[in-house]
Amino acid sequence: MGKVLVFGASGQLGQCLAHVARERNVGGLEFLPEAQANILDVAGLTALFEQHQPAYVINCAAYTAVDKAEDELELARRINRDGVENLARLCGEHGTVLIQISTDFVFAGTGNQPLTETDDTAPISAYGLTKLEGEQVIATLTDRYFILRTSWLYSEFAGNFVKTMLKLGQERDELRIIWDQVGTPTYAIDLAEAILSIIESQSQAFGLYHYSNEGVTSWYDFATAIFELSGTTVRTVPIRTSEYPTKATRPAFSVMDKTKAKTQLGLAIPHWQASLKTCLARLATAVAE
Repeated sequence: MGKVLVFGASGQLGQCLAHVARERNVGGLEFLPEAQANILDVAGLTALFEQHQPAYVINCAAYTAVDKAEDELELARRINRDGVENLARLCGEHGTVLIQISTDFVFAGTGNQPLTETDDTAPISAYGLTKLEGEQVIATLTDRYFILRTSWLYSEFAGNFVKTMLKLGQERDELRIIWDQVGTPTYAIDLAEAILSIIESQSQAFGLYHYSNEGVTSWYDFATAIFELSGTTVRTVPIRTSEYPTKATRPAFSVMDKTKAKTQLGLAIPHWQASLKTCLARLATAVAE
């Protein structure tokens, strides 16, 4: 399999990759601390590539503060486009396969049909724009890449919607949650499993793919499922997006079609409800311990 360098190792997906690698006893992954693996530091990156000669690079590093990005466009662009460009250039020079994580935010979200990899992109936020720019720069510098667009990531690790809902459900009597944004939650452990499966299979089916869990839901229904499955008693009130204004505009419909990932990469993708049950069970076990 060769050496695999993981950038952004301390984030949610980086932690999930480390967890899955341990569970599956997968060796060869180097989880690089941000202090020595800054994707904006070209000299430092060059030294890392020379030292490790990686077969794969997994880039989990990103600017993901969606609302703050509206005021920090240039910072978001440096990380989400320029940092990716630095990695892609070095991957191209070393024959390294780049696995880049992208987002459903590259779409406007104005339709009502599952989005494919060939559908037009039209980001409506600074975050979505800079992630799309990162996607676009890769193809100009290397042809050995997998770009995986995902959505609504959650897990036992780091901060995310599931953990926030569990916390607020214990603290409040009522929660108002948006019902008119529709998409698919993705268990980051499942995404980590998919990434390692791609590497272990040594697939040469390079390109752009969509990966989220199966199924469709709204944020309101997702939260309701979290509370029901965890036995959390809290009143939930469905509200429209217009009743909860945010700096950045979110896609109203960002359900992604995963046919290409299943057929060309051979990935088996769990339903979001099954994965949510798994995550909640693991969180409950961790609390009990």
